[in-house]
Amino acid sequence: MPEQRLTVIIPMAGRGKRLRPLTWSRPKPLVYVAGDAVLGHVLRAFQGLDPDRVRFVFIIGYLGDQIRDYMAQQHPHWAAHYVEQRELLGQSHALWQAREYLQGPTLVLFVDTVTDADFRTLWPPPDEGRLWVREVEDPRRFGVVFTDPQGRVTRIIEKPATTEHRLAVVGIYYFPRGEALAAAIEKQLQRDLRTKGEYYLADAINILIQEEGLVMRPVQVETWLDAGTPETVLALNRYLLDHGRDNTVEALRPGAVVIPPVYIHPEAVVEDAVVGPYVTLGPGAIVRRSRVWDSILDAAAQVEDSQVQGSLLGRRARIVGQQGVFYVADDSVLQPLLSPSSAPSEGHPPRRIEP
Repeated sequence: MPEQRLTVIIPMAGRGKRLRPLTWSRPKPLVYVAGDAVLGHVLRAFQGLDPDRVRFVFIIGYLGDQIRDYMAQQHPHWAAHYVEQRELLGQSHALWQAREYLQGPTLVLFVDTVTDADFRTLWPPPDEGRLWVREVEDPRRFGVVFTDPQGRVTRIIEKPATTEHRLAVVGIYYFPRGEALAAAIEKQLQRDLRTKGEYYLADAINILIQEEGLVMRPVQVETWLDAGTPETVLALNRYLLDHGRDNTVEALRPGAVVIPPVYIHPEAVVEDAVVGPYVTLGPGAIVRRSRVWDSILDAAAQVEDSQVQGSLLGRRARIVGQQGVFYVADDSVLQPLLSPSSAPSEGHPPRRIEP
């Protein structure tokens, strides 16, 4: 009998519209935060598992070749497979594209979910299903779990109309048999079970529980961070810098004031400037004669003669003589036409700068 392997399926075919303009030129999982792509922080949760016993299946779409390149360059030790989702019809539809890989112990993980889940508990693979949850104040944007007195999941309701049930699914699911999940999704598609026009995984899980007798149990997490909007990316950056990604000691350099926590790449330049707290500077990023805080500058981005806060700057983006909050696409430039006095004042709404 062949040795068991855990299959980790990560759907990521969406276009990341809420993160534009950064996602015009890259898929959402490759947005830069705390010294790595969001995907890199997700994969860090698997460090305790044997690479020979895990395979990853990425369901890609828009600019998906960049995911292939990132994995080959940054995580070559993981076995990686790729499936394309051409139509965005929902979670179950995405998994159906990867049905040939739905075999044996299977973990489904949505890529904009960063949690403190410990996946080492999945080896050896348990016989019961699991889904990871957290109690929330307003569950109406999420899938909500119902349980029986024995702690077993009885059903999931996607985007409930009321708020009395508050155990929200964080976007991580374990199935002891991927084949059973594939069969349930096939039934869901045949019955055309949708919520607001999309095939949600909750309906397939309800089929597994109510018709196939699958036992699933909730696993609570303390930390659940999203990476789907500029605001949540910045919140994720703050969390990661507070939990192990701060390199303030290595980042100190003459002519700069560094206020921790920060992540400053060794190849970044800080001259006559104040940086931090909660700043990430990528390789080759430059900050001169400026004040930057609560912001992320990707590779080779530049800020000069400016005050920048709560901002996301793409690769090679440049801001000169400005003050405020900015979301700037790769290779875009924002500089005064006449003088720095024309810059927006502090507290101005975010400006999205695109090529």
